[in-house]
Amino acid sequence: MLDSATSHATVAVSDIGRARKFYEETLGFKPMDERSDGVRYQTGGGTWFLVYPSSFAGTAKSTYMSFQVDDLEKTVKELRDRGVTFEEYDMPGLKTVNGIAEIQGVKGAWFKDLDGNILSVGQET
Repeated sequence: MLDSATSHATVAVSDIGRARKFYEETLGFKPMDERSDGVRYQTGGGTWFLVYPSSFAGTAKSTYMSFQVDDLEKTVKELRDRGVTFEEYDMPGLKTVNGIAEIQGVKGAWFKDLDGNILSVGQET
């Protein structure tokens, strides 16, 4: 039923202007369109995400939005060069080394936006 549907994500932010600067200048997204409820950004494969203002920004601590990339190490370096700080984890089943973890054939790195929303980049290995 839903297995062939495209999907999208929504990301709550406290200040839409500040968030736009982060998503556009730091992460390199270009706005797809501006709407009354926020700004949409196109991603690969016909998917998109909406950044919208909310008083609940940054309150989800276990939900994250991930972007699949072809070269994780290169992407992490480029994002670090733009000021992104990657999370370090050391727990059962997840240990990062220099911000990158490998789990069951996937490498990943996690970081937060300016409101504390968790974002990640990943690569199939």
